[in-house]
Amino acid sequence: MATQIIKIDALNPEEEKIRKTVDVLKNSGLVIIPTDTVYGIAADSNNEKALKRLYEIKQRPHHKPFSLLIDKKETIDKLATDLSPQAYSLIDKFWPGALTLILKAKTSGATIGLRMPDNSIALNLISKFGAPLACPSANLSSQSAPQTLEEALSDLDGKVDFAIDAGKTKLGTESTVEDLSSLPFRITREKALKKEEIQKVLTGKTVLFVCTGNSCRSVMAKALLGDRLRKRNRHDLEVLSAGIISLSQGSAPAEVREVLKKEGIDLGKHSSIQVTPMMIKKADIILVMERIHEERVLQWVPEAKKRIFLLKEFVHSSRDNLSEGDSLLEIKDPIGKPFEYYEEIFNIIKEAIERLIEIL
Repeated sequence: MATQIIKIDALNPEEEKIRKTVDVLKNSGLVIIPTDTVYGIAADSNNEKALKRLYEIKQRPHHKPFSLLIDKKETIDKLATDLSPQAYSLIDKFWPGALTLILKAKTSGATIGLRMPDNSIALNLISKFGAPLACPSANLSSQSAPQTLEEALSDLDGKVDFAIDAGKTKLGTESTVEDLSSLPFRITREKALKKEEIQKVLTGKTVLFVCTGNSCRSVMAKALLGDRLRKRNRHDLEVLSAGIISLSQGSAPAEVREVLKKEGIDLGKHSSIQVTPMMIKKADIILVMERIHEERVLQWVPEAKKRIFLLKEFVHSSRDNLSEGDSLLEIKDPIGKPFEYYEEIFNIIKEAIERLIEIL
């Protein structure tokens, strides 16, 4: 029996067609689907019958597991474990996109391959299906990966139940595969993304400043550190700032802009943002202004414990005679105070940043 073909709008996938495809998958069916890289054969990753057919069609040894497609970055924490900040940095930079990551599986001692494709049909399908999909390229093991449905069906017509036609894929080549399951990290397949792009992220570091509303202290710290890095021609550090509460896209007060202006720094446009778990997970160093910020961050991401410090705690050495319980370690919020108090807080942060740049 010939494979049933359905056309779906790549820009605006029709919901009824997506649901029809989901029904096929839930009934142990195999479906050729488009992704951003190449066409793949999708199957329910928890369905033994479907997976057995997929192994047979692909002529693939059963000891080689299929990588899975997911529709949300957050899903990775449900499937993988022992992720490093570098792993989250790659996810933040390249997902959705053409990077497959090999990680330690959460439920076994084995590894798992995961990717979030940059394709609206694939993402809609995974979302409606409600679980990750096994999805190797839609070709026999010895053949080239297909850029069009016609190329896929030249090998697979009649061997799969259903196929989506959405025209030629965007990239036309397979994803790059990076193995992060053990040290040293290594690329096992270099395709759509080049080694240099990945290495730039892996060798870089992320510094995250956190205060209450991301309108004063963390803004000053980020602006100062960014300025010092530019003057030293340093491009290996990403600097972020955020608050533990949401101010609904609030901006920095005029006093913050003024103290930065005196330092020769134009803040430009700034919209306050609330810190997210992804920001915390990808940060190599998290520098907060008060203990309450540390407590809140650790409520969201407990595993960040070894990477979070009060800013003054991190940059002062023991000879400065500052104990952990000393209130001098905290940098107080200037919001609503006179301009002179903003200047005082700014100078405290500036001194800390001057020390920080030497450490980094």
